[in-house]
Amino acid sequence: MSANAVFHRRDWLRGFGGLLVAVALPAQRTSAGRPVKPNAYIHIGADDVVTFIIPKAEMGQGTITSLAMILADELDCDWKKVRTEFAPVDPASYGPMQGVFGSTSIRTMWNPLRKAGATAREMLTQAAAQRWNVDKAQIRTEKGFVVGPSPHMRLSYGALAEAAVQLPVPEGVPVKDRTQFTLIGTSAKRLDTRGKVSGATQFGIDAQVPGMAYAVLVRCPVFGGKVASFDAAKAKAVPGVKSVVQISNGVAVIADNTWAAMQGRRALDVKWDEGPHALLNSAAIRTKMIALSEQPGAVAKTEGNAAAAIASAAKKVEAIYEAPYLAHACMEPLNCTAVVRADGCEIWVSTQMQSGARQAAAKITGLKPEQVQVHSMFMGGGFGRRGGTDYVSEAVEIAKAAGVPVKLTWMREDDIQTGPFRPAAYVKFGGAVDAEGWPAAYMARVVCPSFFNRGANGVDGIAVEGVDTLEYRFPHFHVEHQRADGVIPTSFWRSVGYSQNTFFAECFLDELAATGNKDPLEVRRRLLTQSPRLLGVLNLAAEKANWGKTPAGRFQGIAVVNNIGSYTAEIAEVSVEKGNLRVHRVVCAVDCGQVVNPALVKQQIESGIVYGLTAALKGAITIEKGRVQQANFDTYEMLRIHEMPAIEVHIVASTQEPGGIGEASVPPIAPAVANAIFAATGKRIRSLPIRRADLV
Repeated sequence: MSANAVFHRRDWLRGFGGLLVAVALPAQRTSAGRPVKPNAYIHIGADDVVTFIIPKAEMGQGTITSLAMILADELDCDWKKVRTEFAPVDPASYGPMQGVFGSTSIRTMWNPLRKAGATAREMLTQAAAQRWNVDKAQIRTEKGFVVGPSPHMRLSYGALAEAAVQLPVPEGVPVKDRTQFTLIGTSAKRLDTRGKVSGATQFGIDAQVPGMAYAVLVRCPVFGGKVASFDAAKAKAVPGVKSVVQISNGVAVIADNTWAAMQGRRALDVKWDEGPHALLNSAAIRTKMIALSEQPGAVAKTEGNAAAAIASAAKKVEAIYEAPYLAHACMEPLNCTAVVRADGCEIWVSTQMQSGARQAAAKITGLKPEQVQVHSMFMGGGFGRRGGTDYVSEAVEIAKAAGVPVKLTWMREDDIQTGPFRPAAYVKFGGAVDAEGWPAAYMARVVCPSFFNRGANGVDGIAVEGVDTLEYRFPHFHVEHQRADGVIPTSFWRSVGYSQNTFFAECFLDELAATGNKDPLEVRRRLLTQSPRLLGVLNLAAEKANWGKTPAGRFQGIAVVNNIGSYTAEIAEVSVEKGNLRVHRVVCAVDCGQVVNPALVKQQIESGIVYGLTAALKGAITIEKGRVQQANFDTYEMLRIHEMPAIEVHIVASTQEPGGIGEASVPPIAPAVANAIFAATGKRIRSLPIRRADLV
């Protein structure tokens, strides 16, 4: 079966021979204790192939492999016979927020999948016991077979599936003890590699529908602007262009192929009503943030009396830190293919939020959500951007207006210049050290747009996470949030608030260490005595990086973070010669709880470091006359191969519940590099990107 096939639950129940196992989350049980619709599926076919129906999405992080490993280990099946399919959108089975965000795939599926695998294994064992008329305690399972006490008692799962499915589904089946794992904890090969190498894997941009047209959309280049008028004559004169239609977000050119649609868009004559933000620029946005930083904000967290402690301290430090807007810059352009009928809608889309995509399509069409079918495709990168549904809404609206199936493709320029972006942020810090030089007080006023336009007592927790969630124990601690909402669209970016706030917090902690004439490593050790897991990765990174003992001309910086349920420490080793920065080496230690696949953890740590380092060194979205000045990879630069440091990843062995990993290594890299630059030059990096700094 194809990797993007979609099946309805009833089809699974009646359309296949074999064993189908479903497990409901405890929260989804009725008051009487009866399970509602299932949230995870296993199908064991007569051919011994085990198919796992995945309710998550795959954007390169190895989700389908890791989730299948959890299932396969508990089931004791043959890994070579495991297959995967993406699940349809089903709120009753998978909850109202079906998708991937916050590095939650493994964390949320760890227990349900183990229960599903263990339950299926129990049913197969019971079926074999009945057939052989032996005590179930005399039976064991191994690599897709049930084995009895006699040599001839050996049956494959496929041979037992029909009998097993007739049995009642047992409840409360115990899962394996972790010492019994045979697959979990190993670097099993990814299930998606072969398809990606051969080209068989279907990404959103590969979707093909009979009778499909191709569309691109021209949007107002000014934030908050709209179409005043347009003349489609020149666009329609381009060979291959079929029609031009206006929708909510702009004007769509529809053609026989994407190239013709692009040429038609270039020829299209559009006049814009640029609206009230036509003169907006980055300087004005920054001026507003500065003004907000001078006003008291909503209190996110307070302990002791930081203001009084700083006022009375002999040694104190104040600093301003800031970070720019950032684009997501996914490698696969945003796209969506839509078919709209009177009685239903289908979309083929690379999305992090299947449920959100379905809801967006239902809103545009006026259909009921259950009348919308979402075909989940592989993603060429997500980073939070594909958690949005704007491109889905556009595709559905164009298809509805055109009356034909339509594939909408965004150009790179559309993505980088339209947003939404990682928000810009501005933080005013104050701190003090005690008579012995140890940090005593810490204050921060975070100026940042709200992610949810809401929050307890005026505080958006995501906007301040990484500052107010520090595990360091200060005698006096105070954090405030000032909302800086505006017309620039903002949203989640890989590691979200931690992405900029860890840079702010870890660099300012180094400033406190320098004020007290203390080693940055020793300061962190002192402040983390009550946080053993974060202290553990700090010490491991320091050991592996040989902290304080670098080759001549090289200098180190350190940073730690606890986010997405994992603990990460990074040490960057840099050199600065005649103002030229080179990041030579990054040592990362991570405690992410129980590791499912060490190779995938290593890949994600490396991925997060290169993503975060790219942003730290080069990334910035700037505004002039209401427009984004960057357009493509020539003006929004990526890290080049020759600029990539050597990366060492050290994983802490743990039996704790799994944490997330896809975003774990992004936050610490910017402060680790910035702190190393201070060690090399004596200059503080308080504003990103680093390429703007004078390091001479």
